[in-house]
Amino acid sequence: MGLPCSRFPLSHPRRCPSVPTPPRTPRPRPAARRAPVRRRRRRPRWGMRMATALSVTVLAAGGIGHAVVTGLDTGITRVDPFKDMKNRPQAGHGMNVLVVGTDGRDRITPEEKAKYRLGGAPCRCTDTVMLVHISEDRERASVVSLPRDSYAEMPEHTDLTSGKRHQAHPVKLNAAYAEGGPGLTVRTVESMTGVKIDHYLEVDFTSFMKTVDAVGGVQICTTRPVKDTYTGLSLPAGTHELDGGQALQYVRSRHIDGAADIGRMQRQQRFLAALIDRTTSGGVLFNPVRFREVATTMLGSVRADQDFGTDQLLALAKAMRGFTPASSEFVSVPIGDMSFPVKGIGSTVKWDAAKAQQLFQALREDRPLASSKPGSGSSAKAPKAVVVDVAPRTVRVQVYNGTRTDGLGRKVDDALLATGFDTTRTPMTGAGTGHARTVVEYDPRWDRSAKSLASALPGAELRAVAGRGRTLRVTVGADYRGVTAVRGEDTGRGGPFEAVTGDQVVCP
Repeated sequence: MGLPCSRFPLSHPRRCPSVPTPPRTPRPRPAARRAPVRRRRRRPRWGMRMATALSVTVLAAGGIGHAVVTGLDTGITRVDPFKDMKNRPQAGHGMNVLVVGTDGRDRITPEEKAKYRLGGAPCRCTDTVMLVHISEDRERASVVSLPRDSYAEMPEHTDLTSGKRHQAHPVKLNAAYAEGGPGLTVRTVESMTGVKIDHYLEVDFTSFMKTVDAVGGVQICTTRPVKDTYTGLSLPAGTHELDGGQALQYVRSRHIDGAADIGRMQRQQRFLAALIDRTTSGGVLFNPVRFREVATTMLGSVRADQDFGTDQLLALAKAMRGFTPASSEFVSVPIGDMSFPVKGIGSTVKWDAAKAQQLFQALREDRPLASSKPGSGSSAKAPKAVVVDVAPRTVRVQVYNGTRTDGLGRKVDDALLATGFDTTRTPMTGAGTGHARTVVEYDPRWDRSAKSLASALPGAELRAVAGRGRTLRVTVGADYRGVTAVRGEDTGRGGPFEAVTGDQVVCP
């Protein structure tokens, strides 16, 4: 590569072809070196936008070299999201990176728009928001997904478009970017979480298709048919090789079931696992030509703060080489109400204030979010939960007591809430009190949510009711014998925040 051999460690003799091959005793060293690098590269399953923004960090860990990455670094567009910021949260331990993905469909060709159903005008807003925490010892990465429709209190600011001064007011989280760009987005997230942001990364997701195609596509496994009429996604159960356009459909789909954005965030995590696996096993790392092609595509749409550059990428990569998939953990902010109405805004996602505060306190204190030993301690004594298609926390439930037993409605509501369902907390008396069988009424559009709920109520009858909406109705009958514990397939096996580790989101 035209660089002095002294620039590279002796464990990489192949990079200096003019140097005689080392004796046999050091030959095992490259394999020993490559093993931890492979673990490092699989680790950062940080959602689809993190794949684009930070995959260069992963690739750099493979030893391509400082010179190659330095050249690529010049392609990053710089922003100053911290300008004139005051009264910021106190810094904790470790490093916090705010990663946002913006809607960039205006850069897609008319043919691609039609094929992948990307019609409509792009919104000047954030499509994805993630708070990524790197532990101080660089042995753990914690990723907190913040739903884009989260209810937020916008700080006082000046609108970038109109120049008008606004007082603090309620909005959906993704609107912060529209009104005030990266700076207001950082201020809003810091205000909501109490976590000080150290770095900012912003990615236009339209370059995503080219990135996937550059690595030769990705392999995705589905345990059930996946279909979304809005994006055109249609995958039968099984293993699939997705090109860039199909992969974009996969990570954008949010109308598969009532899980909406929660389900989409889980699929983004699974996708990133597949993308990293393909990148690390497809010959990219040790082929400078392919590496530069892929990395250039990845970095072509990145915007970052002034201090996030080559040195930070390489230092971070070097520190994390010993990571395994289990070293990363993912969680969505705890939700109190999936459909919190706000006048003039519509339905928003309201966080569970108490649990969210505990979560962000753990980040500030650099504590892990997932249980270190799933199934250990008191949780080992709890009954094993039944795995269901749709996570119970995304299923809204209204309970009715259809019997003459006083307080049974409250008992069932409490039991469903305890296993994770989003109950209304206000059980009601059903029409008539002689129901022999428990019935789950549901809108056909939420059939998978209904099946998850029925799994928690053994023997319950499923009854489709067109137009009922996303809230499922349970009428408790005389056959009620208790609630069976259930969990979504991506729900963690322990810990107070239902965090899942990276080794739990890989394709089976």
